[in-house]
Amino acid sequence: MPEVDITIGGRTFAVACQDGEEPYLLSAAEMLDTEARVLIDQIGRIPEPRMLLMAGLMLADKTAGLEEKLAASDARVAELEAQLRSAASAPAPEPERIEVPVLPAGVTEVLAELAARAEAVAQDIEDRAER
Repeated sequence: MPEVDITIGGRTFAVACQDGEEPYLLSAAEMLDTEARVLIDQIGRIPEPRMLLMAGLMLADKTAGLEEKLAASDARVAELEAQLRSAASAPAPEPERIEVPVLPAGVTEVLAELAARAEAVAQDIEDRAER
């Protein structure tokens, strides 16, 4: 069983752990040390048991907050998944019927004739303006 030296609040401790768990222990010790350093910066030198207790409580408080956020996120994910399942199982909406008016056959011919007359009038006006 390996023994790892960890430093918390400027104090070194020898801690035993299972093979392969050294990185996890070092990571946990680093988090505890971060909280202990905050306490030492705010309060100054404090007895080791009190420093460890307070740092542990600060970590526990952060963990509780994160657990609440995680529970809220899990509930929101479950709600969205339920909505997704409901939407996926719902029947497809009826297609919307759109009616497009059809122009009578003679209308396009009449419009073409009007356009030709308008061009002729425009040409006539242009010719008179050039004289």
